Amino acid sequence: MTTITIPINKDLENFIDEELAHGTSESKAHLVRFALERLREERILLRIQEAENDIKAGRVYKGDLKKLAERSK
Repeated sequence: MTTITIPINKDLENFIDEELAHGTSESKAHLVRFALERLREERILLRIQEAENDIKAGRVYKGDLKKLAERSK
């Protein structure tokens, strides 16, 4: 596991301290890892939703994917 150091503002520091005081996380590192994992999940879900919207709107490619990829070169 890699360790990083990041500067944060006082507001975020207070939020982290409040979360720790409420027992919602076991450590600062755990809380930050959890937040990053949630952000990644949200981004993945957003991409899925965008893809579903594209399909509903008819913005899709049809045909052989290899041939389509060759054309885009």
